[in-house]
Amino acid sequence: MKKLLAMTAVAALTLSANVFAQTGEEVYNKACTICHSMGVAGAPKVNDVAAWEPRLAQGIDTLISTVKVGKTAMPPGGMCMDCTDEDYKNAIEFMSKEKS
Repeated sequence: MKKLLAMTAVAALTLSANVFAQTGEEVYNKACTICHSMGVAGAPKVNDVAAWEPRLAQGIDTLISTVKVGKTAMPPGGMCMDCTDEDYKNAIEFMSKEKS
């Protein structure tokens, strides 16, 4: 019975890890900064509002889809293998806004 309880607790903790969306800054620091801090391979730089404007015009769902399948040098998932659609959305919103 103790083993079953312990396994259930571990499973619950594992599943709950992805219940809460990561902040855009967390995702950026974890997975996006490598390319988006310097504009590697044409990636729009973080906080470069003008570079993000035409991309945002495509709609957030299109941008999330692009991240998930990859584009040019960006691999599928954009270096964030545990990100949800909400995490990607938060990262895009963080990167595309002017630094405050």
